[in-house]
Amino acid sequence: MAKGVWIVAEQRDGALRKVSFELASAARKLADQLGEEVGAVLCGSGVEAMAAELAKYGVDKVYVADNAALEPYTTDAHATAVAKIVKENDPAILFLGASAQGKDLSASLVGKLATGMATDCTDVKIADGKLCAIRPMYAGKCFGEIVIDAFPQMASLRPNVFPIVECAKAGAVVKFDAGLGEAKTKVAEVLKEAAGKIDVAEANVIVSGGRGMKGPEGYAILEELAGLLGAAVGASRAAVDAGWRPQADQVGQTGKVVSPNLYIACGISGAIQHLAGMSSSKYIVAINKDAEAPIFARADYGIVDDLFKVVPALTQEVKKLLA
Repeated sequence: MAKGVWIVAEQRDGALRKVSFELASAARKLADQLGEEVGAVLCGSGVEAMAAELAKYGVDKVYVADNAALEPYTTDAHATAVAKIVKENDPAILFLGASAQGKDLSASLVGKLATGMATDCTDVKIADGKLCAIRPMYAGKCFGEIVIDAFPQMASLRPNVFPIVECAKAGAVVKFDAGLGEAKTKVAEVLKEAAGKIDVAEANVIVSGGRGMKGPEGYAILEELAGLLGAAVGASRAAVDAGWRPQADQVGQTGKVVSPNLYIACGISGAIQHLAGMSSSKYIVAINKDAEAPIFARADYGIVDDLFKVVPALTQEVKKLLA
């Protein structure tokens, strides 16, 4: 009988990603309700030492596949390793992060495990003994509750939505053979973002600009404000399509889905595709000259004025507070 709530932990460059702790905390909460254990699958090379970190957030057992062929990440190697240990232990629930890596891995895992999956979930609960995953639908206009009958019941959880809660457990390490055959893919090169640049998908604060920035040079004022706030700089699809910002900065249905504590939208009208990517932000501040812009319907705070006046003024006030 399927039992236990498991997660697939993410690591990069020798460190666990924040989403791993969010997954562990969410899994711990459900496991306590079910009276079951939390397991974590950790794959990579030289990763065993990271198991103790996962234990701080409620993981009872960490299943470690430590193999040079698992670094850097490739879909086939990681999916093979995770599927093998999951099949051997039969957990009832399996969580992954709705990150770039998590989305890539989960697509392959669903096929290997012959199960179903709820994606990009913003809440999870137990209903009648089964996982009930909650996710936004129709560009955030409503929420759907999804129950998966097959096991393991899989769900990917949106980063920055689930709180991280410390709950120390033993974190026993169980090593396993990943069962890897000949590699089907080989990573030729890993291209990294510029040092110090914050990924919008993981940022707690995002300052975004749209068509109202008037050109790539307009983003200089957003970069300055973002630097003071420790924020990432995002962009609407219109700005990216115009070549003003790289695609990696795009927020929206066809870009990255984000859930920061604070989202400052500058010169963004609020097309439904953009709203779908940021509507779960804790607080939304909109700055736009057009009082009828749809973004104001979703904003917690709105400023109807020229962003090229408002943003520099806001930057000066932040500087005063930080002085």
